[in-house]
Amino acid sequence: MRTTPTLALLAVLLLTLTGCGGTTTGGTSAGAPAAKSVILITPNPASTNSFLQLSVKGAQAAAKEIGASFKLYESKDPAGIAQNVDAAVRAKPTVIVGVSFSFDDVFATVPRQHPGQQFLQIDSCAKDPAPNLTCVSFKEHEAAYLAGVEAGLLSESGKIGIVLPIDSPFIHRWIDPFFTGAKAVNPKVTGTPLYVGGNTPFSDPARAKAQAQALAGQGADIIAAAASGGNQGVFEAAAEAHVKSFGVDVNQCPQSPGNVIDNVLKHVDVAEAAAIKDIAAGKTGGVKVYGLAEGGVGVNALGDDLASSQCTVAASPEVVAKVKQARDDIVSGKLVVADPLAG
Repeated sequence: MRTTPTLALLAVLLLTLTGCGGTTTGGTSAGAPAAKSVILITPNPASTNSFLQLSVKGAQAAAKEIGASFKLYESKDPAGIAQNVDAAVRAKPTVIVGVSFSFDDVFATVPRQHPGQQFLQIDSCAKDPAPNLTCVSFKEHEAAYLAGVEAGLLSESGKIGIVLPIDSPFIHRWIDPFFTGAKAVNPKVTGTPLYVGGNTPFSDPARAKAQAQALAGQGADIIAAAASGGNQGVFEAAAEAHVKSFGVDVNQCPQSPGNVIDNVLKHVDVAEAAAIKDIAAGKTGGVKVYGLAEGGVGVNALGDDLASSQCTVAASPEVVAKVKQARDDIVSGKLVVADPLAG
């Protein structure tokens, strides 16, 4: 059927309502809106960001399970986030999902302005959340501590470093516990954090690589990559300098075989999917927190698939044993890892 000028104009107008991006999967037939729908909004493009890819995976899985359509709106900056949230509100889905602390400001106001719309924030929570805002957060600091234990036991130079996007209280959840864990098993260890900065701190492999090279030049023989989409740059620098590294969020050991010790894991997809299903079932509001005890965070050293993970810690069973003991102490309450966000 030939598209008329009027229909073509309408199509253009509909596309503009998606703000800075909109990828749709699992839709329904024309003229029959989905009874349920999930809209996920990311603060940055998900294509090069393993954490955001996990959030897409979790939302898609939940949408499929509850029989809902799924749309992805990818943002590029704070203005894009605001535009995408506005577009999502107009679409009136079952739930609007925003990922990371980048949504703290917008979710502090928009849910109160639209009490009939359900919102879900992943990996952070706006202050004084509205009743229609559900939050899922993680105790990243517990897993970062375990990675630090590994670093402290495996470092030969006694100097370790970490590359991060920006310097913020939330980002310190990866820094302070990592260095604390290292010092707990090797008091002589010194740690240095360096930040990517720039216009795209969460997706700049070149700047991340330069910072990792600087750390290697200062004598660090272990450099943790917590630079989000810039992690590959850290892995490249570590491999070239013949030092070891750590990854985050997912198993990144295969990205640089033989060079990545372990990863600070965060099971975002599982926690997010559970929250979306709860909201669809009418269980809304509140903050759900996942740590080691809840299985929400961890390291590959604790997994049953460690042998096939390609993580180099698999070759150090004595280190794995120390990590498991530290995990048990944290879960039991014998060891409390300080949360930088708690002051």
